[in-house]
Amino acid sequence: MLAVNNELLPALAAALAQLAPEPYANGTVRAVLESPKVAAHGDFATTAAMQLAKPLQRNPRDVAQALRELLLAQPAFVRWVDAVDIAGPGFINIRLSAAAKQNTVREVLQAGAAFGARPSNGQRVLVEFVSANPTGPLHVGHGRQAALGDALCNLLATQGWNVYREFYYNDAGVQINTLGSSTHLRATGCKPGDPAWPETSYAGDYIQDIADDFLAGKTVAADDRSFTASGDPQDLDGMREFAVAYLRREQDLDLRAFGLRFDNYYLESSLYTSGRVDAAVQALQASGTTFEKDGALWLRSTDYGDDKDRVMRKSDGSYTYFVPDVAYHLAKWERGFTKVVNIQGTDHHGTIARVRAGLQAASQKLGLGIPSGYPDYVLHTMVRVVRGGQEVKISKRAGSYVTLRDLIEWTSADAVRFFLLSRKPDTEYTFDVDLAVAKNNDNPVYYVQYAHARICSVLAAWGGDAATLPQVDLSPLDTAPAQALMLLLGKYPDMLTAAATDCAAHDVTFYLRELAGQYHSYYDAERVLVDDQPTRLARLALIAATAQVLHNGLAVLGVGAPRKM
Repeated sequence: MLAVNNELLPALAAALAQLAPEPYANGTVRAVLESPKVAAHGDFATTAAMQLAKPLQRNPRDVAQALRELLLAQPAFVRWVDAVDIAGPGFINIRLSAAAKQNTVREVLQAGAAFGARPSNGQRVLVEFVSANPTGPLHVGHGRQAALGDALCNLLATQGWNVYREFYYNDAGVQINTLGSSTHLRATGCKPGDPAWPETSYAGDYIQDIADDFLAGKTVAADDRSFTASGDPQDLDGMREFAVAYLRREQDLDLRAFGLRFDNYYLESSLYTSGRVDAAVQALQASGTTFEKDGALWLRSTDYGDDKDRVMRKSDGSYTYFVPDVAYHLAKWERGFTKVVNIQGTDHHGTIARVRAGLQAASQKLGLGIPSGYPDYVLHTMVRVVRGGQEVKISKRAGSYVTLRDLIEWTSADAVRFFLLSRKPDTEYTFDVDLAVAKNNDNPVYYVQYAHARICSVLAAWGGDAATLPQVDLSPLDTAPAQALMLLLGKYPDMLTAAATDCAAHDVTFYLRELAGQYHSYYDAERVLVDDQPTRLARLALIAATAQVLHNGLAVLGVGAPRKM
């Protein structure tokens, strides 16, 4: 239906420009086709007549009638529309012809995996996600972030963006020192519960694993670093570096099990060693937006909409955590990423205003032109895990939380991805392990994958050449069940565009569940492999197109589309 939309929208725009030249020119009304909330009202609708009533000083229904007449005279409406009706105070409901909906089937089959994708826009976008410090295994919250980030990257790629995936982590500081000291304690025989064990140390079993491998002189290699242990229990610096490399490798293994890759790993320490933090502070001071108070250096972030001014450098000379964030995002801009999306937990909400304030102050001084809303953020809540009707809070390996690897081992990477993307990221979510492995329609990922497998089984039973289906006569697809399924297929490209614009990967899961439900209803209503050959081929083309869209949508989520289940 993409071709149909591409004809109808300009036709609507032309009619609006003819009916109300000045309001259309100044943006009072735009050419937009919406989906009616009630399917019986039509396939598309526009509220343009009601928007024009006031500027034209006319009754909205009179405006709707005038607009209707102009639309019916447009060649695109003559070609693709069966009826244009006026409802209520001035709604215009549009009913597409069967040929318009059938055209979608041909579009899907011809485009294949590219259906719904837009051509390159020549622009780059950096998506930063997971960004877990290497102090322990990845937990379920990291899993939600991984699913969100990867799906958003795939979404943006469908809209023509050149996507760059980045993982940022702290490889120095208090947490890393604690990791090193915890490993040293285990290496010298001290363990959690002993009188000498500090409460602040990391107590998971993985710390003992690190200590044992260090003492054995092993080499660990992660995607971004490699280190060989000296085996000396008094080599504290070496033990700390080994522990970081060990946990980075563990994170890589988790992410590979999740089918995830990154283009770059960015180290917080590099911001200091390269002088970027000092340069950012100097730019902020030169901008006139800092001041000294109580022995500390402050940023006057209230000048940029923050609720209070923020400390940049504490009285002990150390920087607060948002300062390297400002330096990091200046580096992102200078690397050419004018669009950046950060996926983080809701506990980072308070940092948004101060990071943006710092960027604005530095940008004005340096003449960078960074927009005020840079970067974009997607914030997510944590995840509760329920198994056997009971909440699971502790992993034996991690010591205090359920790991991403636990969840994948209990269910599957496909289930974890789909489930973690099935709600808006800022809403609380409970992951039901038992539901994720259930083979019934209550399990959403099973429901969607089964629809794809079900279609594949019908196509296999037919045994014909699927390459011939784009050329078959589609006129037999004139029944209500077929029309409803085709209409939903046609909404896929616009759904992708809206989901990418809103950073709303969950919209893809909503759509796929609806499409699977529509297909199951169609399958129950109409037999596909009927004796009449034209009808059989047309219905085969329809279900093949449905399988293709299911496959494409699941690919955006990073979820497989099995041919058998």
